[in-house]
Amino acid sequence: MVKTLTHKILESHLVEGTLQPGSPIGIRIDQTLTQDATGTTAFLLFESMGVRRVKTEVSVSYVDHNMAQFGPENHNDHLYLQTVAARSGVFFSRPGNGICHQVHLERFGRPGATLLGSDSHTPTGGGLGMLAIGAGGLDVAVAMGGGAFHLTCPKVIGVKLTGKLHDWISAKDIILKLLSLLTTKGNVDCVIEYFGPGVETLSVPQRATIANMGAELGVTTSVFPSDKMTEQFLAAQNRESLFVPLHADADARYDRVIEIHLADLEPLAACPSSPDNVQPVRELEGVKCHQVLIGSCTNSSLSDLMIVAEVLRKAKRIAPMVELAVAPGSRQVLMMLAETGCLTPLLSAGARILESACGPCIGQGLSPANDVISLRTFNRNFSDRSGTRGDMVYLVSPETAVASAIVGEITDPRNMKQIMGIRYPTFRLPEHYVVDDNLIVPPLPESEASAVEIRRGPTIVVPETPTPLPKDLTGKVLLHCGDKVTTDHIMPAGVHLKHRSNVPEYSKAVFSSFNEEGKPTFAQRAMDLKKKGQYGIVVAGLSYGQGSSREHAAMCPMYLGVRAIIAKSIERIHRANLINFAIVPMEFALEGDYERVRRDDELEIPGLLEAIRSRNQITVLDRTGSFEFECNLNLSLRDRQILLQGGLLSYTRARSGTA
Repeated sequence: MVKTLTHKILESHLVEGTLQPGSPIGIRIDQTLTQDATGTTAFLLFESMGVRRVKTEVSVSYVDHNMAQFGPENHNDHLYLQTVAARSGVFFSRPGNGICHQVHLERFGRPGATLLGSDSHTPTGGGLGMLAIGAGGLDVAVAMGGGAFHLTCPKVIGVKLTGKLHDWISAKDIILKLLSLLTTKGNVDCVIEYFGPGVETLSVPQRATIANMGAELGVTTSVFPSDKMTEQFLAAQNRESLFVPLHADADARYDRVIEIHLADLEPLAACPSSPDNVQPVRELEGVKCHQVLIGSCTNSSLSDLMIVAEVLRKAKRIAPMVELAVAPGSRQVLMMLAETGCLTPLLSAGARILESACGPCIGQGLSPANDVISLRTFNRNFSDRSGTRGDMVYLVSPETAVASAIVGEITDPRNMKQIMGIRYPTFRLPEHYVVDDNLIVPPLPESEASAVEIRRGPTIVVPETPTPLPKDLTGKVLLHCGDKVTTDHIMPAGVHLKHRSNVPEYSKAVFSSFNEEGKPTFAQRAMDLKKKGQYGIVVAGLSYGQGSSREHAAMCPMYLGVRAIIAKSIERIHRANLINFAIVPMEFALEGDYERVRRDDELEIPGLLEAIRSRNQITVLDRTGSFEFECNLNLSLRDRQILLQGGLLSYTRARSGTA
């Protein structure tokens, strides 16, 4: 039987279910990664499970999100993460070592492995031939404890790449093209698998860029074959022994095939405020920009930054009114920039060199001024994510970014020869990279780990376990929101992120972007309702919960008493997180009913537990509007068991006998 690469990797890791698209399956996880924005909670939950030591091949705890230490919160988290990693048999990547996805690609990933990460951009590993999936921290904690990861067996969309990219066109333009075709919604429970002769022309960092932004499509993950390019990359990292060739069978059948001719592509940009709002850069030329940021886990590899450096070496300056900042993806990238002589032209031209971290991508600094255009090589441009209300963020390639920084306007980089006399730079990547793992702390032997004292600062609070769902649920609609409400809207990062280890404090920011000046906040209204012994309900449109994997977007609403989400559709990771924290995800059977429900309506859901136990539809009564409507539950048997048990933690404890 001919097979896709996706199904080959799934089959070799399958522990439950059958590989029939749409059916529930469980797979063995080889590697996990966490980062400090989600990892603290993940390890607190891991400890709550009663498991002393991870049972994976490799687990790595990264610190890369919340690096600025205004107050003790972040450093408290860093010390907790380092000591709990030492106790648990986990590698610890110290602050300054780099962004988790870039470092994992360099130092830990291997073709054919499964990787589960508490970050939605974990699919970056697909560029190395891994089946790398983003999930909530509780799912990752279960995997660290040796449990299977459960998902819906995906459909596989084949993307056939042919030809070769022209100068000034990049991997970023490939994924932006695909986003323009598939958009950010409607791709749940799909995997994107790349094949065709064009794949052979793309380096692993280029593939990683494409796989990284596959997260914006809403797919489970993206995967590339493992071939000569993969072997070269691993050899450059002194890890060639891990190379294995992997590819789909020649006659593999895909559920859908999209063909992209690389030679037909042009520079593209995702316009405000969605990654799928894609337009050609040539149509945006002349729009003034005042900020250009290059980096993030999408475009901060050595090859990305060498292109930028070589262009700036020739230009020697940036436009007077442009702020340019560059964040190398890892300590290795920064060291290689210095060794290859590419750091100097960045500094000479006026670029600010940022720490090797996520930084401005999650609103941690460099928020743009009011009413200015910010060009970023990042992966998301959701409204207000930069930390500025009403921001205007465009997502572009490093080539477009550096050209625009030099000119001071959005500029098609193909015009740089005409404008500045600058040709596309040619250079050779080094055959071997600097390998210095001094900032990666390896796991202690089990005999020594038991003596480690775990540091728990006072700002670290063990998350509350959900209370069991009621037999019948009556609640108030606390919020009625539109389409594409992201986890950034639900649980903002920025200045609030330092409270991620303290759910009662962080919960004060839930839905803060929807708060009205001078009126009680969402959190205040929800808590008032909770104190009365009543429940909160949120009503939403299409693609609710898209974006980040942050489980706080479920955990904090749960803490405030929200126990049901009724939406037109709910994205995969967030839906799983809702179930994990005993919030019932429901979808309107008829989309028109969404318009009938209003904020502050009192809703009654009779027979909730019985419906969770055995039915696919449930009737909701709108007492305020005096009408009823049907909702779909779309729950697997395991989903039902988790909800009935009161969340994944209680479910896991019950199954392991540690309840």
